[in-house]
Amino acid sequence: MTSSSNSVRKVLARMRGNIRRAGMLFSGRKARALNSLDPLPPGQRPQDILAILLLTVGVAVVVFDVPTYPWLRSLPGEYRNGFRAFTDFGKADWILISTGLTCLFLLALDAGRYAFRIRMAIGSVFTYAAFIFYSVAATGLLAIAFKWSLGRARPKLYEHVGPVRFDFLAFDGTYTSFPSGHSTTVAALATALAFIFPAYRWLIIVAAFWLAFSRVMVGAHYPSDVIAGTLLGMTFTFFTVRAMARRRIGFHLSSSGKIEPNMNSRSAKACVRAVWQTLRGQRGIDRVPVESPDAERTERTIS
Repeated sequence: MTSSSNSVRKVLARMRGNIRRAGMLFSGRKARALNSLDPLPPGQRPQDILAILLLTVGVAVVVFDVPTYPWLRSLPGEYRNGFRAFTDFGKADWILISTGLTCLFLLALDAGRYAFRIRMAIGSVFTYAAFIFYSVAATGLLAIAFKWSLGRARPKLYEHVGPVRFDFLAFDGTYTSFPSGHSTTVAALATALAFIFPAYRWLIIVAAFWLAFSRVMVGAHYPSDVIAGTLLGMTFTFFTVRAMARRRIGFHLSSSGKIEPNMNSRSAKACVRAVWQTLRGQRGIDRVPVESPDAERTERTIS
């Protein structure tokens, strides 16, 4: 019993130490100094994003929201059933559980004793999983706050109150249409994945579009709800990844100002190969002891 309690205490102490080290990356003089550099270009400033939100959501409310519900009722039922089959992939629970458990597992590891490529893999997976978790969780909370505060009637009340009925602070589940929580989650996840895997950016964008659009097709939201949720998820995640890039946490800013992942395809393949070889017993997991100035270089060469 005592040995198991000691093991638990060691794991918790290791997790606290890893969390402290991770938090130090976001704090300190260097991080604060970076905040005063690299001003936002036109199109990415808060006032520009607010202008885009007002324009797109306003046009959607006037042009698309009113005819959407009658149009949906005119479609065959197979359309709605088809979109119902995958619309729940926009829920946040499976994303938060998977990334949260991954982060907790990696925090409990004593990564310092592992070989270079294994340490690189652990650090990268933790950084990107934590990034996704934070983006989805934070935007989800924001969407919930807006939903329950604004109190827009859902499309199922279209025939009773119309498409633009707002009952502020109604705290009624049927008045939580704006913005779409599913679309916020999908946009946050898709934006994060698009920055982590830039080679698959267009595939991610198209998949996210259909997931967000499914909320309209199943009659859960109006187009303006989906647009607002998408902009919320994209904007928050973009500013998060930009803050990380300015601190070189998982991402960095190129000479042209483009945000790029620190883990390029070549490094990723090397890490995956190292982990796979370790799991198959083809190589050791522990790092080479540093006995000379060339030892670390030798370790990297072997890895």
